Amino acid sequence: MQYVGPYRVTFIVSAFLTIFLAVSALALPLLIQKTLDDYIMVNNYDGLLLMVEIMLALLVIQTAAQYYQTYLTNTLGQSVIRDLRINVFNHITSLRLKYFDRTPIGMLITRTVSDLETIADIFAEGLISIIGDLLLVVAIVVAMLVKDWKLALITLIPMPLLFASTYIFKEAIKSSFQEVRTQVARLNTFLAEHISGISIIQNFAREEQEMRKFRAVNLKYRDANIRSNWYYSIFFPVVEILFAICMGLLVWYGCKRILTDQQLTAISSSGQPVTAGVILEFIILLNLLFRPIRQLADKFNTLQMGMVGADRIFKVLDTDEVAVNNGQLQSGRLSGQIEFKDVWFAYNDDNWVLKNISFKVNPGEKLALVGATGAGKSSTINILNRFYEIGKGEVTIDGHNINEYEVNYLRSQIATVIQDVFLFSDTIANNINLNNQAITREQIIAAAKDVGAHDFIMRLPGGYDYNVMERGATLSAGQAQLISFIRALVYDPAILVLDEATSSVDTETEILIQKAIDKLMEGRTAIVIAHRLSTIQNADKIIVLDHGEIKEEGTHQELLRIENGYYRKLYDLQFNSAGITR
Repeated sequence: MQYVGPYRVTFIVSAFLTIFLAVSALALPLLIQKTLDDYIMVNNYDGLLLMVEIMLALLVIQTAAQYYQTYLTNTLGQSVIRDLRINVFNHITSLRLKYFDRTPIGMLITRTVSDLETIADIFAEGLISIIGDLLLVVAIVVAMLVKDWKLALITLIPMPLLFASTYIFKEAIKSSFQEVRTQVARLNTFLAEHISGISIIQNFAREEQEMRKFRAVNLKYRDANIRSNWYYSIFFPVVEILFAICMGLLVWYGCKRILTDQQLTAISSSGQPVTAGVILEFIILLNLLFRPIRQLADKFNTLQMGMVGADRIFKVLDTDEVAVNNGQLQSGRLSGQIEFKDVWFAYNDDNWVLKNISFKVNPGEKLALVGATGAGKSSTINILNRFYEIGKGEVTIDGHNINEYEVNYLRSQIATVIQDVFLFSDTIANNINLNNQAITREQIIAAAKDVGAHDFIMRLPGGYDYNVMERGATLSAGQAQLISFIRALVYDPAILVLDEATSSVDTETEILIQKAIDKLMEGRTAIVIAHRLSTIQNADKIIVLDHGEIKEEGTHQELLRIENGYYRKLYDLQFNSAGITR
């Protein structure tokens, strides 16, 4: 309801129209009763014509009110979920990577899309509509009791059974809908993972096996929906039977009251005779009474589903794994001095990935990190960008703890090129500047020329306006890598990080990138993670990591002179397997 605040006028008008519709619904049966008893039965044509005109005017007013009520409630619902969806997206993008390590992407898609739609239904078909239906039920019952309390009580004898069955249905369908939402999340998660990994499925000819898994997931979703439909198939016939009983009691008792005295001397408790018009009025009121009751249980469940969806959404919004952004430093350009002081880090509390890591990189120096897979090289970069928080120790840049920097400012000073390039379904230019309007087309072209990618981009249809499609599917691995490299360079960072940046490109492209690296590293602090030792021989310092610990550090030549050293073994293994003699 906090999100309704900006739209309180729309909410109030919708609520007013709902109350008006509930109250005005009683007018038509009363007008019909008076028309039959006071004008038709006495052959008063002029009076009949007047009543018809009044009824037509009432119907026009009710139609207009119903139109605006429906329009406003739906507008309110869509406005609320628009604001809420923006908040959810902003919150998700601010979460630490640790959250995404254990949360399926399909689940987050379900929360952001379909769960939010259930909240829109709260306003379109839930909260306001339920209030209107409850008001209508109360108003009709009161009107029937005021008109003829004996006839009303006889007619409404089955109502306790109706309310009981409605409550039972509401509770049963609630658990059923919760299961449906759970299966929707599982289905979305399965689809998101398998569509993203379609190349793996096809490469290993796993289509049939994955289809069987999908059939099982889809079957559970179907069964959950069938269970909810089963409850509906029981509830609505029960309502129709009880309605028929009420109608039968009304006709039986009402006609009995009329026929008891052929001279129409049968007098009701209100002092008015029970006439054919009264019976017709009660029939219309009874229809009006059962219409919202048929829908009330369903609307209660719409409300409950919206609350279930809201609960899941606010669990995401209440997730406190947001990167703490209480740093104040965010002006000027960093010089790029980096220092790790006795740093310990773990993705899980009981499994240290980095253990007592200490090193220093002066401004403009080039540091290389080498080691086997899982040694902790990429983890070092992750904590430098504050994607994860360290357990013990301190990381400083230019003498300040990285926690003292505003997060976005800190990351804007560090450009990272990773091995697994991600390109959005957009133009090459937008993939380079990430829709940052402060970066001009001229700057993009200049950076592309520095990297040596300008010529291949211009050969593409549309040049820099060429749409690369999702994940860069229409480009080669080397071309995608070059674009990601331009993306990093165009922001003119103080610190450049290359995480296996040349491992997935061919030799010609690697030579091209290496030339650009050598030129553009001038005046910048650089951290290079590489398996190919040939790319880091000119580094000012090389650190060898193994199982999260620093085993050796020094220049290329210094490390080669260590007999039986880690670096010496890695170097001999690579160059001997390549048939190269040192």
